[in-house]
Amino acid sequence: MALTRWPRYATSTALAAAVAAFVAVGFIGVDRYARNYWLYRGFPPPHDPAYVQTKGTLQHLRLASAALGGRTQDVYVYLPPHYADHPNRRYPVIYLLHGVPGRPLAFMLTVRMGVVEDEVYARRRAQPMILVMPSGSTGTFTDKEWANGVGAGEGWETFVARDVVHAIDSRYRTIAAQRGRAIAGLSEGGYGAVNMALHHPGEFRVVESWSGYERAANIRSIFGRDLELVGANTPLDQISAVAPQLKREHTYFWFYSGTSDPLHRQNHTFATRLAALHLPHRYLVLNGGHNWALWRGNATRAYIAAARRLAHA
Repeated sequence: MALTRWPRYATSTALAAAVAAFVAVGFIGVDRYARNYWLYRGFPPPHDPAYVQTKGTLQHLRLASAALGGRTQDVYVYLPPHYADHPNRRYPVIYLLHGVPGRPLAFMLTVRMGVVEDEVYARRRAQPMILVMPSGSTGTFTDKEWANGVGAGEGWETFVARDVVHAIDSRYRTIAAQRGRAIAGLSEGGYGAVNMALHHPGEFRVVESWSGYERAANIRSIFGRDLELVGANTPLDQISAVAPQLKREHTYFWFYSGTSDPLHRQNHTFATRLAALHLPHRYLVLNGGHNWALWRGNATRAYIAAARRLAHA
């Protein structure tokens, strides 16, 4: 049997093609890993356990806001299981504010709040709520602090407290009153939740901050050179003046920090002031840092804390 000899150029071409294919597969794998990590932060994709028989429904709104100069923002809404089957029932609402860099769907994909809602509903651990997740910036990496800035069309606080709340109450069967609303957020979103609650004391019954802070960052792109505006957006400075109205409205603060989170000092000071003002609250120091593991691991606890203090249908 004769031995077939391949031309040298053919061998080189085949080898180059194999290397290119290997590299391409490698890049695809790296790209897929990067995308999955960005979506889920190293955790597995959210998945309802077997005992969950009925899931909630995710909806997407595009909301034009006068506070943002007519800009249109994404707002995601998660309706609880069987929402469509009970046309006469009204639901409390929890507004969830993301951090920076951040995006609203991180609450669904990384923190897995949709799975939490489904699990709590299936096990009857607390009443169902409507979850509302607005986008609080012009881009994933753009910092707006959920605050009303000095520039035109920079009313991010008003966008949530007025435009988003009104839109949700008009489109869904909500308990359209302070007793039926909670506001919560992680990191910067936790700061935003507390800051908004103090500026709108008749708007939210429950206020939650997950690893947030209570002293405004002096960011000139947001507050300019106006130090008074920075102070007006610092909850540690404003809580005493607003306390009487918060007390009349029965506002409840629920917040936590990780043991290795430097922000826990601000939260400890804020808890001390709430206690001195006799405002209802609970502050937790939990084992962990300023990260997704802490927020994901305490999502059910945070959900139940809000649901049990909001008005029932």
